[in-house]
Amino acid sequence: MFYQVVSFSHQNCAQPMREKLAFIDEKEEIVMLNELTSLDFIYEAFIVSTCNRVDIVLATRDNFSSWHSVLGLMTKKSGLNFYELKESGKQYNDEDAVIHMFSVVSSLESLVVGESQITGQVKEAFTLSYKNGTAAKRLNRLLSYAIRCAAEVRNATNISKKPISISSVAVSQAVSILGDNISGMTAIVIGAGEMSILAVKHLLRVGCDVVVIARDIDRTNKAVESLGDNVKTDTIGNIKKYINRYRLLFTATTSKDPIITESLIENRSLDRLWFDMAIPKDIAPMSLEKLKLFRIDDLRNISELNHALREEQAVMAADIVTKHKDEFYSWLRALSIEPVIKQMRLNVKDAIDKELRRAIDKNYVPLEF
Repeated sequence: MFYQVVSFSHQNCAQPMREKLAFIDEKEEIVMLNELTSLDFIYEAFIVSTCNRVDIVLATRDNFSSWHSVLGLMTKKSGLNFYELKESGKQYNDEDAVIHMFSVVSSLESLVVGESQITGQVKEAFTLSYKNGTAAKRLNRLLSYAIRCAAEVRNATNISKKPISISSVAVSQAVSILGDNISGMTAIVIGAGEMSILAVKHLLRVGCDVVVIARDIDRTNKAVESLGDNVKTDTIGNIKKYINRYRLLFTATTSKDPIITESLIENRSLDRLWFDMAIPKDIAPMSLEKLKLFRIDDLRNISELNHALREEQAVMAADIVTKHKDEFYSWLRALSIEPVIKQMRLNVKDAIDKELRRAIDKNYVPLEF
């Protein structure tokens, strides 16, 4: 049995490609998981699909075949060229796959090193596949050790002492542009998922009032109920009035298509500062002169600065990853030997019983003492 990860991430794929590769919902992931595990050389699989990566994690008996099968299935899903995917995607096999997963779960491979969301996202990805019957003990072993590794990275380094997410980077960029003027402004946040709620919390911290807009008003109200009186909610049907009234906007939905298009714009004279944190994009291309729009990849410079500041801690974390990789393989070897030892003990016991019965039958051993 082998481990393999096929990765399409911010490190090797531009945002337009990642948008086409991203899985929009659980149904789409389950279709892919079922297709993968229907192949007789793939035992188990789960898919990590976030705004910055699509990683397909596999337990296989033939990494060459699984690599090309993943490329073929992702080509069919995305409509991209097979050879373009092969050039951009990266495969990690066996020990490299283990190191990669440990690093991903420890947030060392994130666009923002040290961000706090990825561990939970990987857990959720495995849980979905486990419930679907397409992941089991082989990948559970890998994930369990990856989570242990991530815990030690957090405890032994300062890499996550001040957790940073894409949401916090976006708000930080807004503060750097607007300065003290951001305090007292009203910010519009579209979406009620984890990234959107994180943005709300950071906006409240810098003194903004916030309106959260989403499709499900009950879910939205529940998500913000503990955030205080400075947060209001509304439905997506009223989005037009907000984007023509307020200049500051953050969006992170799971919509397959852009939810903000130029046809919604009435007030073209408004200075707008927008942050599109979604994959695929929530905001369609715009020709507005007074719009300053940041997408995920536009935040790369900030994340690279963050990485530079934490470089020493990242080196320490890499040593922890290597240590846990070695421990993981030692454990796997022990697991493979344990059934052999157990069988040897059973064989010895059977042999002793057989010899004892033979001795008794020949009166070599008295039945009573």
